[in-house]
Amino acid sequence: MTGKVALVTGGGRGIGARIAAELAEAGMKVAVSARSVEQIEQVAREIGGIAVEIEVSQQASVTAAVGRVERELGAVDVLVNDAGVSGPSKTRPIWEEDPSDFWRVFEVNVLGAYLCSRAVLPAMVKRGSGRIINVGSGAAYLPVSPGNALGIAYGPSKAALYRFGELLAAQVAELGVAVFTISPGLVRTEMTAWLGDDAPWTPPDLAPRLVRVLASGRADQLAGRYLHAEHDEIEQLIARAEEIREHDLNAIRLRR
Repeated sequence: MTGKVALVTGGGRGIGARIAAELAEAGMKVAVSARSVEQIEQVAREIGGIAVEIEVSQQASVTAAVGRVERELGAVDVLVNDAGVSGPSKTRPIWEEDPSDFWRVFEVNVLGAYLCSRAVLPAMVKRGSGRIINVGSGAAYLPVSPGNALGIAYGPSKAALYRFGELLAAQVAELGVAVFTISPGLVRTEMTAWLGDDAPWTPPDLAPRLVRVLASGRADQLAGRYLHAEHDEIEQLIARAEEIREHDLNAIRLRR
């Protein structure tokens, strides 16, 4: 992957920062992107990348950010849609919420991935290669329990992100572009730290390692699938790719 270009949104901290570092270690030229300028500048310095300010829910900001990456580094080979928010409250009932707070979660988590994908795809399609990796969450499909809710908008937004990724993967499959959605597991970040020391935390290096494999192109036959950084062994899935496609595995489905 030496010399290839990666754009990582939400790259200023947590999972996104670790993914940016992993891709830089693989030899990629990495654009670290988020709203938090100081954070992305620090990460960019540490990994030898560039910091690009972005508001993923605003088309003009996304267009400008991708344009800058293309001018300074080249066309994006790998887009990682990691930018995400959980909402203002974990416990406030819906009738006490401001609807704009609910919708803001969708603007960042879903519209943001849509706008960023839309901005990088023309160059990918023209080149006939590229990879888009959406960072999803188990909140999209896990059973509801009072102790682990991240707000009423977060789970639905991540479910929508997965479905968006699956449909986009089908749309661009014949154009040389692979799209994936991954679950990083329960990684301890600022968003999840409230769960406490006894939570079943996922090692934070697993998601970056998975993204590195997906970015390499070795797993392109699994495009459109939902891949879990902790519970899926990616090398085994690559070896079983034909079986997984034939039986429609690693997908969120209603089974009867």
